[in-house]
Amino acid sequence: MKDEGLMDDALLAYGTGRADALAGCRDAAQARDPRTGADYRMGFLDARIEIFRMFAGVREILDES
Repeated sequence: MKDEGLMDDALLAYGTGRADALAGCRDAAQARDPRTGADYRMGFLDARIEIFRMFAGVREILDES
């Protein structure tokens, strides 16, 4: 079950990246981590895209008014 720990680390890094993006701060050290950095960056990017889409939706609502 060695791979199970790696998956847990990857999911934790992804979740941390999302949380950091939603908080508006990026942990450069964690992003560079050779083991989980890619997962952290993907979580960060996914959350930033989500925020962008949310703001785009708000802009559309305001433009309709």
